[in-house]
Amino acid sequence: MRDQEFGHLRAFFAVARELNFSRAAQSLGVSPSALSQTIKGLEERLGVRLLNRTTRSVSTTEAGTRLFERLGEIFADLDAALEQLNDYRDTPVGTLRICAPQVAMLHFIQPILPSFQAAYPDIKLELTTDDSTADIVAQGYDAAIRLGEFIEQDMVALKLSEPLTQIAIASPQYLEGKRHPQEPADLLDHRCVNWRRSGETGLYKWRFFRDGLPFELSVKGSLVVSDCAVAMQSALDGLGITVWIREWIKDELDSGALVALLEEWSTPFPAFYLYYPSNRQMSSALQAFIAALRKAH
Repeated sequence: MRDQEFGHLRAFFAVARELNFSRAAQSLGVSPSALSQTIKGLEERLGVRLLNRTTRSVSTTEAGTRLFERLGEIFADLDAALEQLNDYRDTPVGTLRICAPQVAMLHFIQPILPSFQAAYPDIKLELTTDDSTADIVAQGYDAAIRLGEFIEQDMVALKLSEPLTQIAIASPQYLEGKRHPQEPADLLDHRCVNWRRSGETGLYKWRFFRDGLPFELSVKGSLVVSDCAVAMQSALDGLGITVWIREWIKDELDSGALVALLEEWSTPFPAFYLYYPSNRQMSSALQAFIAALRKAH
């Protein structure tokens, strides 16, 4: 196989995996228009359509699906063969693709990046922030971080935290002159900073506990964000009430920059885990990444 043909098959595999030309192009380091021309040329040489394309969506044809599945096996075998060469190197090399929700990215991964990049300069680390519960195998990720309740049974899971607690918070500036909510229903009389998970149309419903049973509440407010860091900063800036993980804002609570609300109604959450497929050999790059996470957390 010529180098160009191999590159074109890699390009098709990226598009079929992402089902999005822009994301696939970004992962390959090319422009979407150049990638589109590559796929068009591949289809013409093979004499078969591989992708169905509209202005809004991309999907694989039956032939494209079969090629994608077969290429997945071939590329996995190739990656495993190259991975074995790490036994003869002083430090691991390769690409490591990790997916995590933003809160986990900020709390677990961001703090270790300087030391990890310094220790392993030959590992190309691709980090994707994703608050959905996508299939990491289908999306081509090596590992991901999620709450324990969202991890499939056939995954190997490594615990990164103790169980956590979600609480409502606001700044003294916002609460000044206002009646503090005494029960979740009182939030309906307040301005709240709402949050929408990426890829979802509805707003996140705030979760509380009553008599040992969970329940959800849709709150009101003029600000909706998809970035949890923006929600947190908005609360600090006095724009309203939001929810956050209590264990991760200890400094702000201790200093009085934020006030915890409705603590007796707070929702317990399972721990965060890093997980990866059980039927896949762990690469030396992933081993190094896991070791760095465990050392830090």
